[in-house]
Amino acid sequence: MTESIALLTIFVLAAFVGVEVISKVSSTLHTPLMSGANAIHGVILVGAIIVTGQAESTLVVIVGLLAVVLATVNMVGGFVVTDRMLQMFRGPAARKKELHK
Repeated sequence: MTESIALLTIFVLAAFVGVEVISKVSSTLHTPLMSGANAIHGVILVGAIIVTGQAESTLVVIVGLLAVVLATVNMVGGFVVTDRMLQMFRGPAARKKELHK
C-alpha cells in the first residue's frame, strides 16, 4: 500500500513538473521539441513491435497490437503537427509556391 502511494505521488509530481516545464517553453522551441518527441515515439513503436512479435499468449498479442496501433497513431499525428507548425514559419510566398506544386 505504501509503495502504491509513493508511486502515485511521483506520478502526480511528474505531471505538475511536466506542465510547468512545457508551459514555459517559447513557441520557437516547440517544433524542435516535437521532433525529439517523434523520435522517442518511433523507438516506442519499435519496442511494441518487438514485444508483440515475441508474445506467446493471445491476450499479450492483442494488447501488443493495440500498443502498436496507438504508437503509430501517436507518431504519425506528431509528424503532422510538426509539419503544420513548420508551415507557420514559412512566408506567404513559400506557402503559395508549395500549393501550386
